[in-house]
Amino acid sequence: MIFDKKIVPRCEYCRFGNLIDDDHVICVKRGVVGSDDACRRFRYDPLKRRPEIQAAFRPQDHSDDEFAL
Repeated sequence: MIFDKKIVPRCEYCRFGNLIDDDHVICVKRGVVGSDDACRRFRYDPLKRRPEIQAAFRPQDHSDDEFAL
């Protein structure tokens, strides 16, 4: 969940960090760190979270019976 209170700290979505690439973050407090690192200064920024990509719907994988009420 994006606004979950029990979020696992990661520099990737910390208020003090900015993504350089998929694996590295530039942090105001610590410099260049890995995107999965975290420190005690972590502050969650929900706008930096990237949503998971949804699987594409493929109707040929399902039968008509699955869509009947």
